[in-house]
Amino acid sequence: MPIAVSISDSDLVRKHASEVYLSAARRKRSETFSVNVGAVHKALHLNNRVPLVCAALSSKKFLTENRLRLVSKTGPPSGQSTTVTFTYGFVAKEKTDKGVDRLEAWKRLRGALKDVFAELGGGENFIRSERANFYGPGKDR
Repeated sequence: MPIAVSISDSDLVRKHASEVYLSAARRKRSETFSVNVGAVHKALHLNNRVPLVCAALSSKKFLTENRLRLVSKTGPPSGQSTTVTFTYGFVAKEKTDKGVDRLEAWKRLRGALKDVFAELGGGENFIRSERANFYGPGKDR
């Protein structure tokens, strides 16, 4: 018997926006794209869930998972209407992980001590001498 997995309405809204609007913008290589709350609400056949759609589309979870930034939000002052439109921009990959892409950081560090080890006769020679002098001169283990 298959296990039924339920998805929250908020996750459903984020998934729809990602699949329909975000993927299209990435295919077109657009710098920004917009999502209208009313269009999402109607496409998902939701009833009286406009505040939920607004919250899901402006959530930190949606922004971080898709590497987006909220450029603008238009609509009434309440921010809870089918006329609200969110405009998003894409965040560069380097800025997603606290400003540093770990792989790039590793590539920059790789070989940093190459010259130091060369002066000491190579990495293996350095390790041998460190092991031989670990307990100090004239001391046994």
